[in-house]
Amino acid sequence: MKGEGMPSGNAHMYRQLNGRRLLTGMVLAILTLGLIVIDLGMGSSGIGPGEVVDALLGGPDGELGASMRYLNQRYAMPYKECKGILTDIGTEELAHMEMISSILYQLTRNLTPEQIREGGFDAYFVDHTTGIYPQSAAGIPWSAATFQSKGDPITDLFEDMAAEQKARSTYDNLLRLIDDPDVREPLKFLREREVVHFQRFGDALSVVQSNLDAKNYYAWNPAFDVRPRERSAPAPSRPYPMQNRNGITAPRE
Repeated sequence: MKGEGMPSGNAHMYRQLNGRRLLTGMVLAILTLGLIVIDLGMGSSGIGPGEVVDALLGGPDGELGASMRYLNQRYAMPYKECKGILTDIGTEELAHMEMISSILYQLTRNLTPEQIREGGFDAYFVDHTTGIYPQSAAGIPWSAATFQSKGDPITDLFEDMAAEQKARSTYDNLLRLIDDPDVREPLKFLREREVVHFQRFGDALSVVQSNLDAKNYYAWNPAFDVRPRERSAPAPSRPYPMQNRNGITAPRE
């Protein structure tokens, strides 16, 4: 309906901003992948793989879980701007997963049996040789239990923001342990992207809240209790029914 969408000027600015963010991410990803390709041609870096990268692939805060979290959450997201953010970041996390897998393979592909034992990689080697297998730094295989897709926009976005901060902390910890610049530089780039993702999910949360009653964001779940109209501008003060399917009534003004 007319008047319910984002004002044309704001919509144009929003598209421009997202376009610049996406272009910047693509350029940085291409540059980082170039660094990895160069590194792959240089031979093993000699870093003990047991102390490094596997957690970033299949750990509780790794890239595999991140991509699955966002790409599954987007289906229940009722607002197209937020669904676009989830799709963009979920797709980027798939690229990050490829980068981490390349780094992990680079660290392990030329190891001798002695280096495998000394680096604490022997248990992994017995099960997988030097194949890439998603697991945590403690050796626990990746599981979908590491993420949630709740079907509630506010719940999911708060989880997403927390997940990006936990991933950033994991990168911080790895950078404290790693000295090789050929590994550090891609990890520093990926860490920076987690901070950007946190900020973008904050933007998405603002869009969701602008479509709800500011006096009680939790009176209903717009992904389930109603079929919200596609819009992103500040909503009318009472855009939805007063009562949700559970009989919880929003406070009156």
